[in-house]
Amino acid sequence: MITRRHGIRIRKISSSELHAFARVTTVAGLLIGCFSIGAAAAEPTRDEVRSALRRSVAFFRDRASIQGGYVYQWSADLEKREGEGKVGPTTAWIQPPATPAVAMAYLDAYRLCGEPALLEAATQSAQALIRGQLRSGGWDNHIEFDPVDRKKYAYRAEPNDPRDGRNTTTFDDDKSQSVIRFLIQLDGELEFNNPTIHESALYALDAVVRSQYACGAWPQRYSEFPKPSLETPRRASVPTQWSRTHPGSKYTHLYTLNDNTINDLIETMLDAWQVYDEAKYLSSALRGGDFLLLAQLPEPQPGWAQQYDRDMHPTWARKFEPPAITGGESQGVMRTLMMLYRRTATSTENAARFLEPLPGAIAYYRRSLLDDGRLARFYELGTNRPLFMTKDYQLTYSPDDLPTHYGFIVSSKIDSIESELTKIRETPLDRLWNAKHKDIPKRSRKRDELVSRIIGDLDSRGAWVETGRLRYHGDDDPTDRVIRSETFIRNVGVLAQWLAADMSD
Repeated sequence: MITRRHGIRIRKISSSELHAFARVTTVAGLLIGCFSIGAAAAEPTRDEVRSALRRSVAFFRDRASIQGGYVYQWSADLEKREGEGKVGPTTAWIQPPATPAVAMAYLDAYRLCGEPALLEAATQSAQALIRGQLRSGGWDNHIEFDPVDRKKYAYRAEPNDPRDGRNTTTFDDDKSQSVIRFLIQLDGELEFNNPTIHESALYALDAVVRSQYACGAWPQRYSEFPKPSLETPRRASVPTQWSRTHPGSKYTHLYTLNDNTINDLIETMLDAWQVYDEAKYLSSALRGGDFLLLAQLPEPQPGWAQQYDRDMHPTWARKFEPPAITGGESQGVMRTLMMLYRRTATSTENAARFLEPLPGAIAYYRRSLLDDGRLARFYELGTNRPLFMTKDYQLTYSPDDLPTHYGFIVSSKIDSIESELTKIRETPLDRLWNAKHKDIPKRSRKRDELVSRIIGDLDSRGAWVETGRLRYHGDDDPTDRVIRSETFIRNVGVLAQWLAADMSD
């Protein structure tokens, strides 16, 4: 990554470059661990691996995409497409593992093995994403490329009156954040020499800063920036009473931890600070971290809620998301606080404050574990009893009649969170962030066999087709073979990692 400091360009490793190694290393490790070895496969050659990588990228870029935009999955013949719903041929999806996730996979793989087609594909996806950027600065959940449908949205790329069309930036489910992080990283990789990508990234980052509340939080989504406020940030507290019935009111303006919204925004601003060396991005990330400190509820329930009102009380969002302490998003909050400490301890004063809430929170969640070692998504304010919903959305203490579209019980990562906290405390300050770096694994027989298997699974077009169904095309849809972005992302990463390992041998 190239960054400017005092007018001089300096090469430094970005978070995504570090994470590129971690992402593909983890994926490859999981695949190798579950790969059943039968007859020994022939050792792949460098030409075979590079050819497979090029074929798969060419297919995905030229035949599966719409102008560089992607969806979640396709039928094997590419006639049917799905994002978070049925999608037409001129629509690209935003939420990972769609367009920004595929684009970042291209960029990560390029950084590993240097294949030019990967950078070309990443740049094409950036151009598609820029065509979907709204005047409010971010992205909706999809991009329309049909000229008629595009008029329904306030896209920056269109000459429409700015009052026309939907102009709602969403931070839900890492939508806008994942796009911004990709554009930031690509901008740096291109040494800031693509003015369109550079301007789009900075415009989006400016919108993130402007949409941040005075207390350091962000909303789930917005169409207009909040007015400057002189309100004094306050600590979260448990309301004396709360309604057990959904009020039916809007919730998108609330201070939102749900689906890791603020966590993703903090990471995005830290990435921006590392690439552009601009203090305002670090300041935004730190303010987000300070909000997380304020949002911790007091003993005896020192966890976090999914969302807060202006009084810093846990409050309702959707009809199945009540005011409660959450066992889900709170684990993401704890990891974000540790990330903030890792990434800022040598650059800011009092970064240790981000670690202070963790011991109490870890102890609280340990004593809140369910009998099977998992955590409830919701714990009742005051009593700490696990809360659930019936299929007709009534609050209950029983998990026997749960809706199937939402996870009311989540896995516990408390052991790994506590382990990471211990390692952080034992790591010298100057190694806190570099300690996240993972070396490229060496080649091995199992890794070679995995790569041979991935190459063998490519069809004549360069596609990885697998057994599966389309989720949103109806129960009577006959599709039983699909192409998935998630599989493409994984396999491209493994192939690029093998090439990187081969070059390092």
